[in-house]
Amino acid sequence: MTDGRQELRQAFRRFEQEVPPWFGKALRRLRHPRARWVRLPAGALLVVGGIFSILPVLGIWMLPIGLLLLAGDIPFLRRPVARLTVWASDRWVQLRQRFRRR
Repeated sequence: MTDGRQELRQAFRRFEQEVPPWFGKALRRLRHPRARWVRLPAGALLVVGGIFSILPVLGIWMLPIGLLLLAGDIPFLRRPVARLTVWASDRWVQLRQRFRRR
């Protein structure tokens, strides 16, 4: 698997550890191969919602989640999105640990 699928799986696992359990369960369901027809529109809507993050309900948090969902089906997105997700997850853990020390 040199096309980034393994990296993407690792990124999903790391991301699922940092989100609430109910959200992680929903992501696992969306990752299933049969959920492709739900995953693609959901990912696209999340990306569009992330772009319009200046509106009250929408937020920038939607953009990485949408890209993560789309990366499962779009090969050229797999590796960069996986690396970004792992990097962001590492930074989030470091930040959380820093605030716990205070």
